[in-house]
Amino acid sequence: MNLPNKLTLLRVFLVPVFAVFTLYPQIPLNYIWAFLAFGTACLTDHYDGKIARERNLVTNFGRFLDPLADKLLVITALVCFLRLGFANVWCVLIIIARELMVTSIRLLALEEGGRVIAANRWGKVKTVSQMAAVLMVLVAHGVLEIMSSPVVPQVVLTGGDVMIWIATVLTVISGTVYVKENIGLIGAEK
Repeated sequence: MNLPNKLTLLRVFLVPVFAVFTLYPQIPLNYIWAFLAFGTACLTDHYDGKIARERNLVTNFGRFLDPLADKLLVITALVCFLRLGFANVWCVLIIIARELMVTSIRLLALEEGGRVIAANRWGKVKTVSQMAAVLMVLVAHGVLEIMSSPVVPQVVLTGGDVMIWIATVLTVISGTVYVKENIGLIGAEK
């Protein structure tokens, strides 16, 4: 297994680590630890693709698992946030619906023609916006953990909410573009 694929698997491994830190306030500075786990996972997302392209290590396994790992990471974060009251239920439902739809289309492409569909530009923008929103929410709650005054964190909390809504809009745009680009797979008969 090459280095980019190992980095992708590390991202998958960090998902439950992130969830434990996020959901257990008994852990001192749990949101700071969650931020570090999520931030590390985001860095693996950046570097696995970069290394794969630079060293010509792109594989079908990596093209398939990389976006799946991203979805697993972001959906886990949003479900945790939903549980904690940090995210709007409609945003979470829209994002999850888009991710399931795109994954279904990818599986159809694989089954129909053995084709692996890599993420397009809109998909990458969507992923970056989702990850940035999660990090912003974690920063806000991390600051609340260590500060006694909620004035500054309230601005950051609002910023986190706005970022989640922006990520949701970009998710809808990305999903629409994805469906348009792959409309031939939908409803294709064998």
